Amino acid sequence: MQTSVPFEVSTTHAFNLSVPGTEESAAAPQMLNHYQIIRRNGAVVPFEPNKIAVAMMKAFLAVHGTQGAASASVRETVEALTQQVIRALVRSRPNGGTFHIEDVQDQVELCLMRSSNHEVARAYVLYRERRAQERAKQTTTETPATPVIHVLENGERVALNLGKLQDEIEAACQGLSADVKAQPIVAETMRNLYDGVPIEEVYKAAILAARTLIEKDPDYTYATARLLFGTITREILGRSVAPQDMQAAYAEYFPIYIQKGIQYELLDPRLAQFDLERLGQAIKAERDLNFDYLGLQTLYDRYFLHKGKRRIEMPQAFFMRVAMGLALNEIDREARAIEFYEVLSSFDFMSSTPTLFNAATLRPQLSSCYLTTVPDDLNGIYDSIKENALLSKFAGGLGNDWTRVRALGSHIKGTNGESQGVVPFLKVVNDTAVAVNQGGKRKGAVCTYLETWHLDIEEFLELRKNTGDDRRRTHDMNTANWIPDLFMRRVMEKGEWTLFSPSETPDLHDKFGPEFEAAYVAYEAAAARGEIKPCKTVQATDLWRKMLTMLFETGHPWITFKDACNVRSPQQHVGVVHSSNLCTEITLNTSDDETAVCNLGSVNLLQHIRDGKLDHAKLQRTVSTAMRMLDNVIDINYYAVKKARDSNLRHRPVGLGVMAFQDSLYALRTPYASDAALEFADESMEAICYYAYWASTELAKERGRYSSYKGSLWDKGILPMDSLDLLAQARGGYVEVDRSSRLDWDALRKKIAQDGMRNSNCVAIAPTATISNIIGVDASIEPCFGNLSVKSNLSGEFTIINAALVRDLKRLGLWDEVMVMDLKHFDGSLAPIDRVPQDIKALYATAFEVEPKWLVEAAARRQKWIDQAQSLNIYMAGASGKKLDETYKLAWLRGLKTTYYLRTTSATQAEKSTVSSGRLNAVSAHGEGGGQASSMSALEAAAAAARAQMDEASVAATDIRFCGVDDPTCEACQ
Repeated sequence: MQTSVPFEVSTTHAFNLSVPGTEESAAAPQMLNHYQIIRRNGAVVPFEPNKIAVAMMKAFLAVHGTQGAASASVRETVEALTQQVIRALVRSRPNGGTFHIEDVQDQVELCLMRSSNHEVARAYVLYRERRAQERAKQTTTETPATPVIHVLENGERVALNLGKLQDEIEAACQGLSADVKAQPIVAETMRNLYDGVPIEEVYKAAILAARTLIEKDPDYTYATARLLFGTITREILGRSVAPQDMQAAYAEYFPIYIQKGIQYELLDPRLAQFDLERLGQAIKAERDLNFDYLGLQTLYDRYFLHKGKRRIEMPQAFFMRVAMGLALNEIDREARAIEFYEVLSSFDFMSSTPTLFNAATLRPQLSSCYLTTVPDDLNGIYDSIKENALLSKFAGGLGNDWTRVRALGSHIKGTNGESQGVVPFLKVVNDTAVAVNQGGKRKGAVCTYLETWHLDIEEFLELRKNTGDDRRRTHDMNTANWIPDLFMRRVMEKGEWTLFSPSETPDLHDKFGPEFEAAYVAYEAAAARGEIKPCKTVQATDLWRKMLTMLFETGHPWITFKDACNVRSPQQHVGVVHSSNLCTEITLNTSDDETAVCNLGSVNLLQHIRDGKLDHAKLQRTVSTAMRMLDNVIDINYYAVKKARDSNLRHRPVGLGVMAFQDSLYALRTPYASDAALEFADESMEAICYYAYWASTELAKERGRYSSYKGSLWDKGILPMDSLDLLAQARGGYVEVDRSSRLDWDALRKKIAQDGMRNSNCVAIAPTATISNIIGVDASIEPCFGNLSVKSNLSGEFTIINAALVRDLKRLGLWDEVMVMDLKHFDGSLAPIDRVPQDIKALYATAFEVEPKWLVEAAARRQKWIDQAQSLNIYMAGASGKKLDETYKLAWLRGLKTTYYLRTTSATQAEKSTVSSGRLNAVSAHGEGGGQASSMSALEAAAAAARAQMDEASVAATDIRFCGVDDPTCEACQ
């Protein structure tokens, strides 16, 4: 290490810096004019990003010397790191503000650590410490008088009312952990103030001060949320309101808010027909205290209605507005609205993001997912792409079946030419999803499905690669394999597999089970006689290996199973399931006449655990109300295309899901990797499905059966768990699933035989990425991603810490600053921390510490009860070809219908702590490979060793994006 060059050396380097998110560096000065720096002496000076670059360059000079630091690579590194620092700072205050000089230096230090420039970071830390000591020597021993800080309030310069500020911070800390104190928040707030600061910046400084303390105690997240709530209250009501007065304030405000919403043409005029005074009185203001910071900030940023840039919607008014929107067609609107409000505001159940966005608005597009099948003609292909655009415009996630489109080299009768195959059209689909970005609220998102016998399958597998002809790559679109059972049997039995163009074998698309096998074998025989061209024969194991290789390398295509989806579909009498949706949990029929639609919402399982067991009575009440809300969506929903409306009204499918499975295991003291967790997965999903199906048959009794009920599996008395027998029969075995049950399913059969079903499909487990953030629980059925992690959204980075773990560590006397640093160092994992007991390590094992077989086994227990599917991510540390092969074969044998992303630690580390960054297999939205390098964690080391040992099916991993973890603009279908 060369240390001959001090930090104080001057530098003549000039850096070309731009504000992150702007297209031209010329835009930077105007945007950065909104930011200022508070120096240690309290002086406020303009924010000059170039000084950050200079400071970093000096740090590199101190380590590498003048010659080493002068290289182009170091200069590029400094520019890139400076951009990261600016991005972190600006995102923490998106609308402008001030940064304390210490905060800027903290970000520089953090950025150097995250980028693995450890020697440079160490030199920078030592320099900061030396300068701090020098400043300490220069100060007098006398305590200086506290300067009077003036604020700008209503255009006037007045002295800051410090007592009022302290009272507000004290109130935010009341009723929380004894370790949550106001004094550190006050001290940090004052450090970030300067004379003449706008009063709005004072409140913002308090929020940011509280936010920095969340990693010390998770209850600080509630204190931060309460301070944010105070800001929201002042913005919307125009004044501060004491907690004890909030109930009366809501009752007064609510009718005015509804009238303003109608006046501003944001809300449906029919809301004025409700008894607004009654609904205002029904609001429970104290539930605003249940939000954590990430949840409330997410609602404020993305969900609350606004006029211009000013919000008009308070949190409980938001829930009541959604409830009113779902009760518009009810006879007793007020009673039902209050019922719906109760399950939403209590966090017992949460509707999906489109419903939360659009309920009670002038264009209520409330559905989450749309599935289409694309015909094999030019008009039909471009009609399908247009349909994608229309559905995406109004915030729908898309699943497209492209299996019918003829393969590369197939004959085109109309022009006597040869087809270019599926891939060129998929490039157009990809670019359409980018161009039409769900009403500007979130990115357009589509997943394309292709069956395994399609002649273009090998090129389809490579669509997400970062090498090759970019005209035949789709960097922004998801892809999925739609795999028939016959292929899996050929893989298991090491047989051959023949690829066809659908133009030569058109009926394979609509066949499944034994009928598919008979037709496919006949086509193979014809191909062997030379009667079918083009075609190609490969070893099934070779194609399977390539599927897994591409899945590991690019994260796509996902593995989904055609026959399990169809043989177990209650609606097989009226059509075929040709694909799943964007997140692989929806399995509905599609055709040229029908675009499948699904309406989603999820039960918060944690809210239904009482005294160490599942509260069946409460769960039944919640599910009954939730199913009524979901059924109402079908009739109220705005449909962008007629085929979607026709399909939804004919079959009335909904998708009731679940979230907080991991949180429930904490409450039950049950490790995810355990037989007890499998039993709970089985018990909880059986209960949810039982009560959902019961609620649907009750709705049928009240409102009538769905129109295509006759001939369905429901009509035949075959319930979802019974359909496992149909699958085993169709496969000739190869179904190994636990069949135990606990509830009285015969009573339900009799009830359905008498009253029928209101909904063709009732249950589907979606990812719940954003709605889980809103209510503060782990997403969906996911294991914990990290006990100390960082999530990002439009307002910046949010420290998330496992509150259940902290309670346990406090009880054991193990929660201290050293533990916080250990969790940071080990990326949120307890495994390497010796002083933590083994039972605590097992209970709080993170996703990559749970063997993937446990994820599959738990999913199998759920899938036997579910009439649709589940969005199942596979986490795998130390991925190898053998491990991938075993995991996905196990998924098939256990009767799973679909799987979702494969998440491995084989590329860069996911951003799970405040000291390591990067993305799990994360490719940028534009397909740029390679995430930021980060410090080598234990998991990464294991993954690196595994990569070296992988068989011929494995390759070096590149990066993919995935839902809800590293992309702040993506909410998947929820």
